Amino acid sequence: MWWFQGLHANLLLALRETRAPHRILDAGCGTGGFMKRLAAAFPDATVFGLDLDAGATRRAQAKGGGILAIGSIDRLPFADGAFDAAVSADVLCHRGVDERRALTELRRCLRPGGLLALNLPAYRWLYSAHDAAVDNARRYATDELRRLLGGVGFERVRMRYWNSLLFPLMLLRRKLWRRSSRASEVAPGPVPVERSFCAVLALERRLFAAGLTLPFGGSILTTAVKP
Repeated sequence: MWWFQGLHANLLLALRETRAPHRILDAGCGTGGFMKRLAAAFPDATVFGLDLDAGATRRAQAKGGGILAIGSIDRLPFADGAFDAAVSADVLCHRGVDERRALTELRRCLRPGGLLALNLPAYRWLYSAHDAAVDNARRYATDELRRLLGGVGFERVRMRYWNSLLFPLMLLRRKLWRRSSRASEVAPGPVPVERSFCAVLALERRLFAAGLTLPFGGSILTTAVKP
């Protein structure tokens, strides 16, 4: 699906800020799709994945992307300073996750100088049936997220919006074309749409690489460093 392709590419771009990481954690790895991409992008690193869903971790194990553990992001079963980098994509927003405790745990498990890369949904006012369907309890503002990260001791926080050029379509679908069902929007579309949307997100990444940032978007990509 175009959105996951864009998400994975953005997270990999963020992780390039960490030189030659030896141990990487995907906290909330789901069925392991991004773990496999991490292993390909950083062939000298050991990739670890953690998810609360045992069925998801079994599927991730079958993909062979790394070492799997079943557990909660609120209580990571790893030693202090175990990782050079950690990634968490759309997990802090889930119902039942304690944001501050989860961030504290991620910080604990990073070495000094270790990088955290987060992706989270933007704008509380954009909460919709899709969020309820995927068990999101909240969406975020950049100032709120910055306070959360600073409050648990992260530094050098950098943020940017993405899924910006398609944001008007997202707004129309979520707020003006409301659906009565609580169905998730996570599903592949027609091939021409998938290719077109992938190309739009690739253009956004080129703009970002050129030093340009966009003032709004459907998601917030954040990096922060443990001092």
